[in-house]
Amino acid sequence: MPLKIIDHSSKEYKQMVELRKQILRKPLGLDFSAEELEKEKNDLLIAAYEDDQMLGCCILTQINPTTVRLRQMAVKAGLQGKGIGRVLMQFAENIARDRGYKKLCMHARKTAAGFYERLGYTVTGEEFTEVTIPHYNMEKLL
Repeated sequence: MPLKIIDHSSKEYKQMVELRKQILRKPLGLDFSAEELEKEKNDLLIAAYEDDQMLGCCILTQINPTTVRLRQMAVKAGLQGKGIGRVLMQFAENIARDRGYKKLCMHARKTAAGFYERLGYTVTGEEFTEVTIPHYNMEKLL
């Protein structure tokens, strides 16, 4: 399964936005604003493929020189639980480590917290609501 960093405003980025919309936003009755998408132009945009089909994606956003935040992790419907998310996370962690980051943090959906815990992440605060659903702050030292 090829993984790669994609360019903002590319054909692949449009695929990424659509996948994220279908998996993360549409079920909540939400969409992305142009401003939200514009802010991603300096982020690391990561995608997993099979042939030309995007299977999953995530974003890394720099918080400070030593910390990067994982955002918008999505795996195509029907493919969750098949190891795609785990492979994406390993790739994202390796990229972050290679670029000198020491910590990866995230706002994890409560329903996904167990997945991240199995990958070595820990909950670092109380449950909170974001995009209408429960989340936890989670982090891992790289």
